[in-house]
Amino acid sequence: MAKFIVIGERIHCISPVIKKAMDERDPAPILKRAKEQLDAGADYLDVNIGPAEKGGDELMKWAVQLLQSEFDGVPLCLDTANRRAIEAGISVYDRSKGKPIVNSADAGDRIENIDLAAANDAVCLALCSKAGVPSDNDERMGYCQELLERGMSLGMDPDDIWFDPLFLVIKGMQDKQMEMLEFIRMLSDMGLKSTGGLSNVSNMMPKNIRPIMDSAMAAMAICMGLTSAIVNPCDLRLMETVRSCDVIRNNTLYADSYLEL
Repeated sequence: MAKFIVIGERIHCISPVIKKAMDERDPAPILKRAKEQLDAGADYLDVNIGPAEKGGDELMKWAVQLLQSEFDGVPLCLDTANRRAIEAGISVYDRSKGKPIVNSADAGDRIENIDLAAANDAVCLALCSKAGVPSDNDERMGYCQELLERGMSLGMDPDDIWFDPLFLVIKGMQDKQMEMLEFIRMLSDMGLKSTGGLSNVSNMMPKNIRPIMDSAMAAMAICMGLTSAIVNPCDLRLMETVRSCDVIRNNTLYADSYLEL
């Protein structure tokens, strides 16, 4: 089994500091967030520029070149609703450390992002949804099959499609959590890779509880076969959990210093 992949979520335009830096093309706050995440153990950095309807192409190019030049070709997840901006980012992408990730496709309005990923030899995050939250795992699986078949018909390797079961907010959707975890098991049994915004589960919880809940969900989801997640790698409890799960699952060799590696 392969080591769990951590995608750092903290370069996001929802943050006032990051939005201002993107608007002003100020590298310092973005590089600071990137370094913090990489030092904490992130494998990929998610670069979320939002809808970016105006100037998204140039913004994504700038961000990709900035981060990859500063951090030796660090692999990136290109996150925006603007397809042209994703293509622009890919056009200047350094693949020396891995393929770019397109974030994301679904079985509805964003299904063409599968086509974009296929045309550009990129990984694609594929949400097992069409419009809103699927009612059950049969519906999730239907969307999964649709996305898988579309990608494979365009020549994609199934390993380059990472399926997102949709991590759901526990406050209000507590009864849906085990079903979602079971779907991760179904994906794993099919030999498919999986991912998702794991920190969604603790939305609206007190700050002191969020790391506890996120870590518990990470452990349970990894046990079910989750292969990656979009998370805050600066959450020490979460990263200790992920590293410990990798040891238990024999993905990394145990050493007394494993938490420091």
